Amino acid sequence: MIAFAQKFYRGVIAFGTLLQSPVLLLVRLYWGWQFFQTGRGKLMNLPKVTEFFESLGIPFPHAQAMLAGTTEVFGGLLLLIGLASRLISIPLMFLLTFAYLTADIDRVRVIFSNSDKFVTADEFLFLFAVVVVFVFGPGTFSLDALIDKYFKRAEQRAK
Repeated sequence: MIAFAQKFYRGVIAFGTLLQSPVLLLVRLYWGWQFFQTGRGKLMNLPKVTEFFESLGIPFPHAQAMLAGTTEVFGGLLLLIGLASRLISIPLMFLLTFAYLTADIDRVRVIFSNSDKFVTADEFLFLFAVVVVFVFGPGTFSLDALIDKYFKRAEQRAK
């Protein structure tokens, strides 16, 4: 019975490992597209976004609106193709943290007393997705993986 349990457990682990790259690909494709769409929306409606940022008391609201939109557009595209995925996750995490701390500060204040309110904020799933990509990488189905494979081969040839 113990041998069966061990074999079953190893099979579950192997199956989960097999799913890592396809799941990371789906996360990158879905959330990369969402970032692109959100950023494009900001850039196409700069006066409205600038006005919103100004209402939040954000300094240099027009410049910040352009910066946020541009970061989301290019960050989304990089996530889509899996290029510099971990690197672009950093400014996206900062952007989303800043959004939480300005537009949704009330949700941050109740993170422990009313976590449902915190996790239902628009920023949460975006932030969660980029944290997953930052921690686990873009997966096998990415330009990052192809570049890594190229450099490893070049390194082996140099030895």
